[in-house]
Amino acid sequence: MISPTTYVLFVSASLALVIIPGPNHLYITARGLAQGRAAGLASAFGVEAGTLVHIAAAAAGLSYVISRSATLFAVVKWAGVAYLVYLGIRAFTGRQEEGRTPPPQPLRKVFLEGVLVNVLNPKVALFFLAFVPQFVDPGAGSPALQVVVFGLTLLLLGLLSDIVYACTAGALGTRLSTRTRALRYVSGVVYLGLGVATAFTGRK
Repeated sequence: MISPTTYVLFVSASLALVIIPGPNHLYITARGLAQGRAAGLASAFGVEAGTLVHIAAAAAGLSYVISRSATLFAVVKWAGVAYLVYLGIRAFTGRQEEGRTPPPQPLRKVFLEGVLVNVLNPKVALFFLAFVPQFVDPGAGSPALQVVVFGLTLLLLGLLSDIVYACTAGALGTRLSTRTRALRYVSGVVYLGLGVATAFTGRK
């Protein structure tokens, strides 16, 4: 269904995204520092459980758009390119939010909080609609199924990255807090690169 070349490109781009510390990593690190490794892991699994909701929503929404109109699909793709470029510019010009150490909570609540943090974040939904469609080929089978495959791949890669941060929160937390400016620049380059690259690839 999905060509091996497209899938390898998707995995490569996804790895570049999940390696860079983002809001989820900072949240997981803060939770791990506040309550230890178990809480960090609970928050990591909660965050990625919330990702399942975004995968389902993206699969349903994009499948509808693609089935209705090739023009609408092109609009979604170019809007996605614009959003990726916007994220890159904002990373260079925006102000980094300072992380706050959350108060201790039972692990069950930590997990549920992680789910809500991700599900209720509209930026995650927008990112799924911006990033994943760049790799969907309507001629390669069910668009919804392709979105699910790409989404689950991104989830697994993200979970592995989250687990690393959760297990090493004590070591990474201090370093991240002192290097946020450099990390913003790195993430800005990645987002801009993805935006420019996807502008010249994808649906013909």
